Amino acid sequence: MSNHEGIPDPEQIRQILDVVGEKIPGLLKTLSDLLYGPKSAKQFAEAAAIFYKELKAAGMTDDQAFELTRQYLSTLNLGNLMSRFGSHEHD
Repeated sequence: MSNHEGIPDPEQIRQILDVVGEKIPGLLKTLSDLLYGPKSAKQFAEAAAIFYKELKAAGMTDDQAFELTRQYLSTLNLGNLMSRFGSHEHD
């Protein structure tokens, strides 16, 4: 440590940045795969189709079913991303 208690010296900062630089590209790739990979696309499409079909069967209009499906997918995407991202950290 330097003379300033709690503040890392430049060499420690360089080492921290090196580690961050090594980890960030992998994290970004994992995040991209989770959001845009073929498996995710298929799962989201199936979820949307089932959800929309059930809303229509319950008597909703096309516009109502579409809007609720859109909202459902936006919340599903965030929840799915969080749970799947956590599982990749342990692989």
